[in-house]
Amino acid sequence: MEISHIKLVPLLFFFLLNSVCSTTSNSISESFVQCFSSRIHSNSTSKIILTESSSDYTLVLQSSIQNLRFLNTSTPKPQAIVTPHQNSHVQAAVVCTKKVGIQIRTRSGGHDYEGLSYVSKSPFIIIDLFNLRSIDIDIKKERAWVESGATLGELYYAIAQKSKLYGFPAGICPTIGVGGHISGGGHGGGGSNFGVIVAWKLRLVPVPPIVTGYMESKTIEEGATKLVSKWQAIADRMPQQYFLRLVIQAANGTGTNGGKTIQVMFNFVAFETVEKLLPWMQENFPELNLDQSTFTEMSWIESALYVANLPINESQVLLQRTQQSRVFFKNKSDFVTEPISEAALEGLWKAMLELDSLQLMLTPYGGRMSEIYDWEIPFPHRKGNLFEIQYVDNWVDDKETEEHIRGVRSVYEYMTPYVSKSPRAAYLNYRDLDLGRNKDANTSYAEASAWGLKYFKNNFRRLVQIKTSVDPDNFFRDEQSIPVLQSAKK
Repeated sequence: MEISHIKLVPLLFFFLLNSVCSTTSNSISESFVQCFSSRIHSNSTSKIILTESSSDYTLVLQSSIQNLRFLNTSTPKPQAIVTPHQNSHVQAAVVCTKKVGIQIRTRSGGHDYEGLSYVSKSPFIIIDLFNLRSIDIDIKKERAWVESGATLGELYYAIAQKSKLYGFPAGICPTIGVGGHISGGGHGGGGSNFGVIVAWKLRLVPVPPIVTGYMESKTIEEGATKLVSKWQAIADRMPQQYFLRLVIQAANGTGTNGGKTIQVMFNFVAFETVEKLLPWMQENFPELNLDQSTFTEMSWIESALYVANLPINESQVLLQRTQQSRVFFKNKSDFVTEPISEAALEGLWKAMLELDSLQLMLTPYGGRMSEIYDWEIPFPHRKGNLFEIQYVDNWVDDKETEEHIRGVRSVYEYMTPYVSKSPRAAYLNYRDLDLGRNKDANTSYAEASAWGLKYFKNNFRRLVQIKTSVDPDNFFRDEQSIPVLQSAKK
């Protein structure tokens, strides 16, 4: 049978191209391994460096991918995964990636919403810090040294093993990595602009022996809209020892939209006994008809499980490093500076019912947050914000990805008149590539301002100046990293 030469030429080109790519990939990883071995003075690096030929490569790569959007065959894979056992391994990895000419992605828990801690379009390696997760608790000095590869759950558990009277305020999800959480300023995962931070010194917070939890849901038919309005009026003025967030989602009910309704869940933890808390709740939310039986008293460590919807008597679950079930998801964020009217809320409910799967998490600000000036640390979203909104949508079928992402964007667009302006602020740890992205190492200040001013506001310029000083070659970069000033480049 004769083979058409028209079909044969592209076929030969395909094989030649893949052969070249494979050779290039192998040469990069081999050069990196050789450099790394010489730096740590060892020929046995198989337990530290995993290449695509290593039996554990795929297992380790996938172990911390929390968003299934980035767990498919089309997602770029690293040339190698470095799993350091000591700080010198991190140093060697940084030196050798720069020498070989590839990029670095640093991962501690894998919660980066856009996968930037383990994905790059340019050749790259991952420094996966899961072996660097020691936790040293010193109750007398009220501090802890925590390596970046530890999870928040592991940190909470370690503190509770030492004392029932200390805690640490951090994220709700226990599988979030300490490194990403702290370097980005809080709940999710970010950072990585200036280098690889391997450990953190944390100040522990005294907690009472008894804290109180409250969780209840109300639908719009049960007056949830008015309750949300009342919550907005006091969100930033609650006592510092109170934390009352709202989770809003579509749910089955008696609503007119195909039997669906909007459900608002009150998720409350107070560093106080029920006896002291109850009068405040009855005064501010009499519609809830609360009494002592509505609340649950517990220890601080149990409250960490409680807010994560985990059984409060199973603290060992905090040591699990991956979520029990992983899904595809897309998140966005906003800050609210003025109460949203009931009419606007009703429009929001309508938009959410059309999507069905969208969830909003409303986190109150004020309290200690408003006592720290916005310029003291990079995280600027403090005084003046009533609360933060996190938009969360998740699904289980990859074929629905574009549909769900469009849905999240449409609700985000609807909210434009009701959230912060000039800039419309966003939270770095809820990374969102819709805001813009670096095209390459030469992204200008003006281009990067598209997301930089939203994440950092007036601190952005100072951060660019620091970046220019400490990393003038812009080696530590990703799609939304802080750029360097053009005039400083060689």
